[in-house]
Amino acid sequence: MVTRIVECVPNFSEGRRPEVIQEIADVIRNVPGVKLLDRSSDVDHNRSVLTFAGEPSAVKEGAFMAISRASELINMEEHKGEHPRIGATDVVPFIPVSGVTMEECVELAKSLGREVADKLRIPVYLYEEAAVTEDRRNLANIRRGEYEGLKKEISLPERHPDFGEPVMHPTAGATVIGARHYLVAYNINLGTSDISIAKKIARQVRASGGGLMFVKALGIMLEDRNIAQVSMNLTDFRRTPMHMVFNLVKTEAERYGVPVIGSEIIGLVPMDALLDVARHYLRLEEFSGEHVLETKIWGSST
Repeated sequence: MVTRIVECVPNFSEGRRPEVIQEIADVIRNVPGVKLLDRSSDVDHNRSVLTFAGEPSAVKEGAFMAISRASELINMEEHKGEHPRIGATDVVPFIPVSGVTMEECVELAKSLGREVADKLRIPVYLYEEAAVTEDRRNLANIRRGEYEGLKKEISLPERHPDFGEPVMHPTAGATVIGARHYLVAYNINLGTSDISIAKKIARQVRASGGGLMFVKALGIMLEDRNIAQVSMNLTDFRRTPMHMVFNLVKTEAERYGVPVIGSEIIGLVPMDALLDVARHYLRLEEFSGEHVLETKIWGSST
């Protein structure tokens, strides 16, 4: 019998108060049938990402409990950060892992959206595979203007939420819920404090700017390190692998006389994404997950 597993990766608009993220993580851990897999916070982004998985109904309950707790602990009227956002719980994607279809994840997103709007009075937008209109498939379109802009425009017919009244929650703002395939959150740090260079590189790299397909990119500033960063989401790492993205950013940075000083993965990453990098740089022939020791020990495959 195939185990039914869904992954959920909610993003919260808080990265500077670890005690707040701890409380949100705790309510997820307390849901039977759910396993918290990872947590990652960034001070400059002022954002945290939690990853958990389990049986579909349990994961939906965990997501609702997390959104509810975040609405009590995070005040968007006071929030500032580099990362685009519209709410305390900014985005909640469901990802099919095992024995679950994308269509089932779409229904999970819609069911959660109704519940959040009805019980918490937080307006909800649907995105990616759950989007009801084509222009809302892209998260950036929903986030246009961020919290401050949406607060002014939510009453406009074209910006009405998919669930709930066209009024922002007084402290929690709005939330985006959807269903999608695996995504790799990948950032590349530049050896410069000139954010304009990061923004120019991001424009060249992202798909909407004529760059690489399945890449979304922004140029941001990491104030605590005084360096600029190209912050990216890779929405299909199989068709646009990580090494391709790294090489293009490195090439573009060299045009401005700027080195790449490091990169980072936010949250979890599928093993296949890293195997692609190993195959490319090591020129490995006929290499697969079956050559990985842990794969044999734990009986998983890729």
